[in-house]
Amino acid sequence: MENEHSMRRVTAIRNGTVVDHIPSGQALRVLEMLGIGGKSSVPVSLVMNVPSKKMGAKDIIKVEDRELTQTELDRLALVAPDAHVAIIRAYSVAEKLTINLGTEVLNVVRCTFSNCITTNLREPLPHRLKVISRDPLHIRCHYCGRPQDLDELIKNVL
Repeated sequence: MENEHSMRRVTAIRNGTVVDHIPSGQALRVLEMLGIGGKSSVPVSLVMNVPSKKMGAKDIIKVEDRELTQTELDRLALVAPDAHVAIIRAYSVAEKLTINLGTEVLNVVRCTFSNCITTNLREPLPHRLKVISRDPLHIRCHYCGRPQDLDELIKNVL
């Protein structure tokens, strides 16, 4: 019998995207940020809290027949800035994509403060959020200076 830790928990996919090294317990947030829900027409595999030498525990998502765009990678950076993304074609890794959480998040999500100038339709400003710290993640609006709640930001994806 194989060692329990070496057993494959989810089968390989022919074509699609694998998001690995998601912080443990954050996979559902990742799915929400990517707009993948119960009404998705493509198969989605989700593994949570699996052992990881690097992280202790991690989550993994496999989305069949869908390749993430740069915009989706920018969203993903807010929830899993150190995740690894692999594009799979014909059961092989065709591309490895990098997630980059810089010092500013531009036009990815809206400020969560209802009185922020960015909510005024007559003031068409770009949606700019400043990354104050990565671990733990703290973000403030560039314009109003309000700290942003990650749960609320997920609801304000552009």
